[in-house]
Amino acid sequence: MKRILLLVFSALCLSLAGLSATAAQLKPTKPRPAPELNLPRYGGGSVNLAELRGRVVLVNFWAVWCPPCRKEMPSMERLSKMMASRPFTILASNAGETPDRIQSFLNEVPLSFPILLDRDSERMKAWRVFVLPTSFLIDKQGQIRYSLSGHIEWDEPEAVAIIEKLLAE
Repeated sequence: MKRILLLVFSALCLSLAGLSATAAQLKPTKPRPAPELNLPRYGGGSVNLAELRGRVVLVNFWAVWCPPCRKEMPSMERLSKMMASRPFTILASNAGETPDRIQSFLNEVPLSFPILLDRDSERMKAWRVFVLPTSFLIDKQGQIRYSLSGHIEWDEPEAVAIIEKLLAE
């Protein structure tokens, strides 16, 4: 319960403070292996990050109740469509919400990329996510290369350039 309250407080603080991140705030990190991410997919099936080696992957932790999360989702959808023919995947890991709640959001904001169900938020803990949204760019070898706490417009030129750089490696 304390963790959920912390997440709510963090999201509200980011939202109220108007802290919109820019692609320049995507922080390069010392490459390290991405933690396990093997979760059921909303709508059926499952997704295992380890099976996506050879692709650049944007892993985004989010929740419907989080205003900054809601704000960045349309740009993630545009990015997904922009990169449709490239070895790039977006995985949006939802923080423990019900399928009904997710469906209600998807009725407002249709998304074509996989929504993963982290029902007990265990994967968030393993990835050391404390603020929503939090995103990671994973290279083709499965290494975390960039991270960001906060929301950005993922289809802005600076963000796309970082993704293109990872795709070229």
